[in-house]
Amino acid sequence: MTETSKRLLSIDYPAELKPGALSAVSTCLRIQPAEKVTLITDRATEPIAAALGAQLVERGCVWDVFLLEDLAPRPLVDMPAAVLADMETSQVSIFAVQVQPNELHSRMQMTDVVNRRHMRHAHMVNITPEIMCQGMRADFNLVDRLSQKVLERVRKATRIRATTAAGTDITAEMNPGYKWFKTSGIISPEKWGNLPGGECFTSPGEVNGRFVVDGVVGDWLCARYGLLAATPLTIAIAGNRIVSCTSVNKRLEEDFWAYTHTDENSDRVGEFAIGTNLGVERVIGNILQDEKFPGIHIAFGNPYGEHTGAPWRSGTHIDVVGLGFNIWLESEAGQEQIMREGRFLIAA
Repeated sequence: MTETSKRLLSIDYPAELKPGALSAVSTCLRIQPAEKVTLITDRATEPIAAALGAQLVERGCVWDVFLLEDLAPRPLVDMPAAVLADMETSQVSIFAVQVQPNELHSRMQMTDVVNRRHMRHAHMVNITPEIMCQGMRADFNLVDRLSQKVLERVRKATRIRATTAAGTDITAEMNPGYKWFKTSGIISPEKWGNLPGGECFTSPGEVNGRFVVDGVVGDWLCARYGLLAATPLTIAIAGNRIVSCTSVNKRLEEDFWAYTHTDENSDRVGEFAIGTNLGVERVIGNILQDEKFPGIHIAFGNPYGEHTGAPWRSGTHIDVVGLGFNIWLESEAGQEQIMREGRFLIAA
């Protein structure tokens, strides 16, 4: 055991973190004693990492932990070489870190290793004790059953329409060449997932309409602006690109516009997703959990083409979450409504 591992295990952490950590290690990642795990964390997240480390000890597996501030200045320019090297000999990795602006590139370097080696990877970006005690305590087997039922329906859909009382009215044309995936919290080598899990996603063919963000926006803007019920961001989308965005909070409007115009595809809808975590009852101002809230979220930028099949790429990816959705799926068999005012019409 390394000195960093010993130091982590000496940290006292709140007992209420244990159920979520146990769920991550045993239910979501299903780590086996014969496997090796790479745990990546930072100083701000050490108590949660300590709870995870204690569960890794209980599993009896080999594991290494890396504290980012010990390896490189923050914000990270690149993922430290020692982390990437350790991942090359692991079957599982856990990233439990509070991210900082402009660190997406370093995370993409990490997930490139995950994708190439088909690792089971838990992406716990900006994980908090609140999330450990809420979203991470969901019944992920139940979430997986619901996600599978949603997945079976959306894979047949040619078009999805979504509306909200706040003014969202979007239509997404599906591209039959792009794949749908579920990240229900049960993580497999096929696709790494965020924890807490609970969503089905793809890259859409084309999205048009108006999306009112009265939940949260992603990446570092989430921590800066929090819940947006009082200052929603309205995004006009045409031909899968942002046409305009407006909010009474002009700083939010300006920051979002700048983020989504970082490169030539930053303003392009790269992800279309349906949240399926029934354990998440409200948005809390943290995108890691809030994007799993039952309803629609979309993201502008990187389409996860290595999974979805979308042939383009972006160096940015930002999610936006709305509330209280009505969702209709259209297919050759006709139209089916699967959500009404934020409630699934599908039994898990």
